[in-house]
Amino acid sequence: MLVASEFASSSLDDIKAALAGGTLTFYSVARPVNADHPVDRSGKLAAFTFATPAFTTPSEDGSEVPSFVDAAVKAGEVGTPGFARAVTADGKTVADFSVGPGAREIKLAEVSCSPGAPVKVVKFTFNPEGGWPERPDYYDAHPRPGYSLPKVR
Repeated sequence: MLVASEFASSSLDDIKAALAGGTLTFYSVARPVNADHPVDRSGKLAAFTFATPAFTTPSEDGSEVPSFVDAAVKAGEVGTPGFARAVTADGKTVADFSVGPGAREIKLAEVSCSPGAPVKVVKFTFNPEGGWPERPDYYDAHPRPGYSLPKVR
């Protein structure tokens, strides 16, 4: 999860509460470097609206149980989801999440989207470190904009 600067000091419970009535939009691959940047090179594949409250009690495996107005939505475009952006009901960006079939934060029922085909979230977890879980050796080892380079001793 890459949290927007406005919510950087918020607790996980505060972030969950902020999403009540908000949206979770799935985009094709090119995730912005952080949640403060606009989405400009990715196609909008599908969007869910969070219910109020946005999350119920976590499941036994530790994954979250999101509450959406509709359990499944129809895809609007063709593509492979790469990330999702969560925004509040009034349009403030809260966070970006990794999406995919592997060890990502959000797993969908299908690997790709087609116009009119149903899209359903089957697993949702929060990774507060923000990295890509299947490649921490790469993603988490490289400096990100706004962070200093590692010091050599």
